[in-house]
Amino acid sequence: MNIAVNNGDWSGSWVAERLGVELEGDDGLRALLGLALRRNPKRAHLLVSNVLGKHVPQSPAVVYGHGFGLGRRVRDLLGEAEAGRAVVVGYAETATGLGHSVADGIGLAPYLHSTRRPVPGMTPAGGFEESHSHATSHLLLPEDPALLSGDGPLVLVDDEFSTGNTILNTIRDLHARYPRKRYVVVALVDMRSPADAGRLDDLAGEIGAEVDLVAGASGTVRLPAGVLEKGQELVARYEESGAAAGVPDAGAAGPVARFPAPPTGAAVDADGQSLRPAARATGHRAAPHVTTVDLHWPHGLPDGGRHGFTPAHRIRLEAALPAMAARLAEALPLGARRVLALGFEELMYAPLRVARELEPLVAAEVRYSTTTRSPVLAVDDPGYAIRSRLVFPAHDDPADGPGERYAYNVAGAGFDAVVVFVDSAGDTPELHAPDGLLARLGAYVPHVLLAVVPSYVPAPTEESPAMLPEPLRGPAFSSYPPEDVGWLLQDLSEATLEAPTEEREEAIQSGGAHYAESLPVEYQPSERYQALFHAALETSAARIAQAVGVVTETVLAERSARPVLVSLARAGTPVGVLMRRWARFRYGAELPHYAVSIVRGRGIDANALRWLAAHHDPRDVVFVDGWTGKGAITRELADAVAEFEQREGVSGFDPEIAVLADPGSCVRTYGTREDFLIPSACLNSTVSGLISRTVLRADLVGPDDFHGAKFYRELAAADVSVAFLDAVAARFGEVVDAVDTAVKELAVADRTPTWEGWAAVERISEEYGIHDVNLVKPGVGETTRVLLRRVPWKILARAGAGADLDHVRLLAEQRGVPVEEVGELPYTCVGLIHPRYTRGATGADGRAVNL
Repeated sequence: MNIAVNNGDWSGSWVAERLGVELEGDDGLRALLGLALRRNPKRAHLLVSNVLGKHVPQSPAVVYGHGFGLGRRVRDLLGEAEAGRAVVVGYAETATGLGHSVADGIGLAPYLHSTRRPVPGMTPAGGFEESHSHATSHLLLPEDPALLSGDGPLVLVDDEFSTGNTILNTIRDLHARYPRKRYVVVALVDMRSPADAGRLDDLAGEIGAEVDLVAGASGTVRLPAGVLEKGQELVARYEESGAAAGVPDAGAAGPVARFPAPPTGAAVDADGQSLRPAARATGHRAAPHVTTVDLHWPHGLPDGGRHGFTPAHRIRLEAALPAMAARLAEALPLGARRVLALGFEELMYAPLRVARELEPLVAAEVRYSTTTRSPVLAVDDPGYAIRSRLVFPAHDDPADGPGERYAYNVAGAGFDAVVVFVDSAGDTPELHAPDGLLARLGAYVPHVLLAVVPSYVPAPTEESPAMLPEPLRGPAFSSYPPEDVGWLLQDLSEATLEAPTEEREEAIQSGGAHYAESLPVEYQPSERYQALFHAALETSAARIAQAVGVVTETVLAERSARPVLVSLARAGTPVGVLMRRWARFRYGAELPHYAVSIVRGRGIDANALRWLAAHHDPRDVVFVDGWTGKGAITRELADAVAEFEQREGVSGFDPEIAVLADPGSCVRTYGTREDFLIPSACLNSTVSGLISRTVLRADLVGPDDFHGAKFYRELAAADVSVAFLDAVAARFGEVVDAVDTAVKELAVADRTPTWEGWAAVERISEEYGIHDVNLVKPGVGETTRVLLRRVPWKILARAGAGADLDHVRLLAEQRGVPVEEVGELPYTCVGLIHPRYTRGATGADGRAVNL
């Protein structure tokens, strides 16, 4: 472990010798902590952590490792079940990154940190005072009001546990609002005095809850009488006499190799200005050239835990980190030997994670620290923890008004490149001003880079319109459990909608009716066909599970950290349920899932979109389907969403569908592009929650109604909907590694849709004299639909296709449809609907088609 200790000198000896302060405790405590003097009327000394990444630049791997390791200890303390119910709260500003790292170590815990940045319109979920701090008021502003209201353990993380006052204030405040049975306090160091040591136990008895403590090290600071006054006097005297004598405060020439001379060799004062009159005009470079680096931060991903950071957010960040670090590595100057990633006050975690990812990518020594509000005396002495200080004005329009901000141990530390990370709220003219942070850094570091992370501000909530009903749920509508899916449909179970297949086909092809105005008679499978379904499910369950995992992880990483799954009823609905189950299996996340109707030629249900926009952020909506054929529905959805948004004035819906299989190469978000058998395509309602195709007919569906569907309760004895889900979900555990590998490969692959399926369909349509792409249904799933619902003409099968087509061959045999093997076919099979169908073209047995 790389601890910043200078040539055997403890970085607290300067303070200890002058004030009589003693640090006692665990072996190695002095390697973790140094001492400095505050400019603070409430406490003279400052414990300076060498592994926190705040005041002392440190390896990002070391910083992250300490927090993550503490999280692992908390997980071991709580056990897997309780750790899965925990919520972690960190303290602004110093422990925001530490708390987030602890949450990572626990695993599935959502994270929230306190903040000193209020948000207009947001009501705090809690607040407390940090009595010894220079800025005392903390706010808790979770986007999800329910984040703190559970009864699982609450884990409170701070960098040091000194008197315990802040922790005690927090627990009392939160327990009064959200009582629970267990709290865990986490700190890098436990430095309580013997008098304070029992106060946690007293509080536990007072509130009737268990309170545990996990610390990286423990010890005590011995303070002599009058230390506060002596410290204040020493700070005042040193600053005054030091400036007069030309004592360096931001890194001057000297024997300490870690702090070489600044560019001109000039000594500098407490504000980073030259002390020698001759050097004052020439001691700084001209305004530095700042290189801006676009990290391509994922859209909608929070920049930290200010408003909550969920397990789903975490997986999106993990997936995006390699590419962000690679962009940063490309932007660094050639030959850089020592690089600093400099965070910004509460923005500690994002730069820490990017820096940690950068560290193994470059030959340079990478270090990490952040700017701070805390005023601390700087003394260029190996026995003092704060060797240099840069002073610059606040640049994020803080609620408490303008003031000084600081970057410690940066000037004169030998960095030849610094990457400044700020959130977009801090990317202001003040940051770029002649006396701003970038200019201050440019005086001592040859290369300054700027990476701006979008500030995350929760969207305002709106009341739901009363005119739209709530979603239908099982068991009243569908055989799925109620939490699996909400159907944005109306129940037409009492209506007579079924028509013979031949009558429907004639009406559809003649233009006399639309396919969505009636329903085909539900196909009831023979025993032989049911056996094929179960055999197919047994052999393909793992392959489906892997595709489910890949598409879900891709959605979480690239589309939204809190996706609202919206499946296209009904083929997409089993996939949406499985994606929801994967998120729960892998991350303990409960994703909302709804099913909506989309009708080719008529578009998506506008009332369903209106309901979704009223209840969720449209940017989080991810449309889900089972598979792509030629891409007709993909195009239909894009057109329908664009029309809806223009008409309604609503924006944010992403029309790209996430699918289990994309053999047509129509989308970027998929589990696989193989055309293989998805067993849910083998059946109709009995594998889709006993729900029919959706219906859109003017006499049944009014302008303010959801589209309709039927619930076939009478088919319950043949229902395999939940059995299908359970069979696939049972294989999740065995495909995790394969999923992770595939997701990483997809993250860097070119997934631009080629629409090769559409081109193939157009070619087949012309080659076979059909001249209508709507009658060509490519892929295993679409071919199965042709055989179950339409009047098929013939089936084209790729030569050598195996068990994936067993059910297709059986259905074709039952309906008297020829299967033609084709050598060059981009799909496993293609179903052709009879292009010149009338009832007179049907043979006497009602199956064979006579030309």
